[in-house]
Amino acid sequence: MPHPRTAPALAAAALLLAATACTADDSARPAPAPATAVAVTGPLCAALPTGSEPGNPTFLAGQPAEAALTWMPTLTTFEAALRTSGALTGLDTTGGITILAPTDDAFAAKFSDDTWDTLMTRDHQKLRTLVTAHLIAGAHTVDELAAAGTTRTLDGTTLTVTRTGPTTRFGGKADAVCADYQAARARIHIVDTVLGPLPTTADGTGHRAH
Repeated sequence: MPHPRTAPALAAAALLLAATACTADDSARPAPAPATAVAVTGPLCAALPTGSEPGNPTFLAGQPAEAALTWMPTLTTFEAALRTSGALTGLDTTGGITILAPTDDAFAAKFSDDTWDTLMTRDHQKLRTLVTAHLIAGAHTVDELAAAGTTRTLDGTTLTVTRTGPTTRFGGKADAVCADYQAARARIHIVDTVLGPLPTTADGTGHRAH
């Protein structure tokens, strides 16, 4: 049995250990969603989860970027490409990352089934180059990018950023159709065109197996 004089010291040590354990546990958890609702803008937003639906913008704000993408029904192709390429693996995202995420329709318009299957199964270096053409260092709102006028993607390409009516256009061809999703240390802007240097190889059928 501890001496009466040592009991307060033991209690204080126990409290300190408990506080340290809680701090360690909290650091391993995803960042919590913001208390206020996250507003996204663009013509495609109405077709995506809203309100209290699973995958709504406020819920996604507390998720890692790769996890957030899995909740967006229009981004299955890009999410698979990002995961397969490993483009975010080992990437220092402590300063944030901006993702220009093309829709499934955008990929179907650019790549044929055979070309895409080759990229996903064998040409991972080309796939990684394609994905990094849609990543920007730092977590930037669409307004910040438009105000800057240009931005540089992680593949080294400089894109012009211009306002076109209610949307923002990247590289003179890709419109942000639902912008300003938040994720942990990230911003995600859904765009309607695939960027990057790979040539168009779509067969014109307008669909592609995922």
